[in-house]
Amino acid sequence: MHVAVTGVSGFIGSTIARHLSEAGHTVTGLVRQNSRTDHIKAVTDRLVVADQADDRVWPKLLDGADCVIHNSVDWQPLKPPADLDRHLQSNLLGSIRLLDAAAPRPFIFISTIAVHHDIRPRWKGRVDEDHPLRPVGLYGAYKAAVEAHLWDAHFRLGQCTYAIRPCGVYGIDPRLERSVGYPIVQQIKRGKPFARMGGGKFVNVDDVAAVVLATLGNEDAAGRAFNLADCYARWADWLRSPDAEETLAWIEGLRAQRGEAGDAPATHE
Repeated sequence: MHVAVTGVSGFIGSTIARHLSEAGHTVTGLVRQNSRTDHIKAVTDRLVVADQADDRVWPKLLDGADCVIHNSVDWQPLKPPADLDRHLQSNLLGSIRLLDAAAPRPFIFISTIAVHHDIRPRWKGRVDEDHPLRPVGLYGAYKAAVEAHLWDAHFRLGQCTYAIRPCGVYGIDPRLERSVGYPIVQQIKRGKPFARMGGGKFVNVDDVAAVVLATLGNEDAAGRAFNLADCYARWADWLRSPDAEETLAWIEGLRAQRGEAGDAPATHE
């Protein structure tokens, strides 16, 4: 299958592309002009360079595609102070128009667990995919709005549409410093304590990609949303995960490349 992927150079997008390539699929990826691409050259067949809402390049992006995975987000207008007009044009309207342009191809939308915020009493704190969408914040609200259009396209037009809702995604980001837990490992490695209360719901980026691949060609899963979470973990628990060891190895490798001396071993509580 040939798959068009937006946001292919990012953390989730590049992992999806790698899984697609390993499964024998081919990938056309959409990337921004300033995106790093060296890490995805081996897993993409061609790249289309443009902003996600630039409909002039969509014919090139969709050419030969059997399926579309819409993963990109324009984060700039979401940074405070939010630019509501740009956000609505780029993220909301851009996503809805891409869904329409992709028809009748299957359309997999990377949504977010943030579509759930206000949990209704009858669910007793155990949210499933049947819970109504009650988000907070522009990001969650826009994802919920796009989902409504997914279901319209599915039930009215017969297009196979899917919403994948990851929570906090962990793994090794192509930009290491953006990896979940990077600041923790870095601070502990420097011999300084790290104190942060609480934790959150997490899902591994490879699990997100595995779910995306499981929806490819799966008509039985069409018209449905999937909440993704591996666990609820405290920040201190994360330091015991394999990702902490891998992040530490990356830090050491980068220091070696730069000729920096390693810090003394440190312990954590």
